[in-house]
Amino acid sequence: MIKSMTAFARETRTGDLGELAWELRSVNHRFLEPHLRLPEELRALEPAVRDRLTARLQRGKVDCTLRYCPALGMSGSLRVNRPFVEQLLAAGQEIADLIGRSAEPTGFELLRWPGVIQEQERDLDQVTNAALTLLDEALTTLLATREREGARLGLLLRERCDRLQESVVRVRARMPEVLAGVRKRLADRLAEIRAELDPGRLEQELALLAARLDVAEEMDRLEAHVAEVRDVLGRDEPVGRRLDFLMQELNREANTLGSKSADVAVTREAVEMKVLIEQMREQIQNLE
Repeated sequence: MIKSMTAFARETRTGDLGELAWELRSVNHRFLEPHLRLPEELRALEPAVRDRLTARLQRGKVDCTLRYCPALGMSGSLRVNRPFVEQLLAAGQEIADLIGRSAEPTGFELLRWPGVIQEQERDLDQVTNAALTLLDEALTTLLATREREGARLGLLLRERCDRLQESVVRVRARMPEVLAGVRKRLADRLAEIRAELDPGRLEQELALLAARLDVAEEMDRLEAHVAEVRDVLGRDEPVGRRLDFLMQELNREANTLGSKSADVAVTREAVEMKVLIEQMREQIQNLE
């Protein structure tokens, strides 16, 4: 099943450890480009998060945000750094002796000094394990959203393939009439120039003109490329790049058809083909 690169997922879990919340947002990109925003205390998760993203996603710019609010019991206890405070007090007394004026700091003034309060380290193993488990769930949700969006895009692309095929059929049916009209116009023009036509020369000119106007090969290649697009849409693998290449090939054939056209109806069909191909190309930019 084809997948879109545009999707969003959010998973939250609240328990004894506190509240964890993952937000994943992906948009189209040529390669896989993850951007991680993790809480400072969970920075060590980054390699494991990247490994999980790489294992399950192929392409796309993916913004991953983890929010963590610890439970009350999970907060580390505060401890006064007594040796450091004693050094601060001794330094303050020494300065007071030098200037001849006492300056007694209050307890809250001392608390402002960096290093006076130390937070005991917490055991975050349970938190990191829970965060990775929740990430797996968020990735599953993200992939399901990608698949649903991919299925919708697949329907749009198949519908445009049908319209391209119908356009090819109309051009094929129109070409005998186009060539007959060209033959008549050429014969009328030569009749104005000369009273007696050289049948051999006329047939030679008609053969050259018919060769220049012949679009059978372009029609065959257009049908082959449309069939390949349908086949690729049914594959269970990333297909965005291959489809993008096929759009280039389809557009080349439609351009050639337009340049060879000697009929207003065929020119209109060529323009319609190019419009359909451009619509497909825009949608394909979102496919993984």
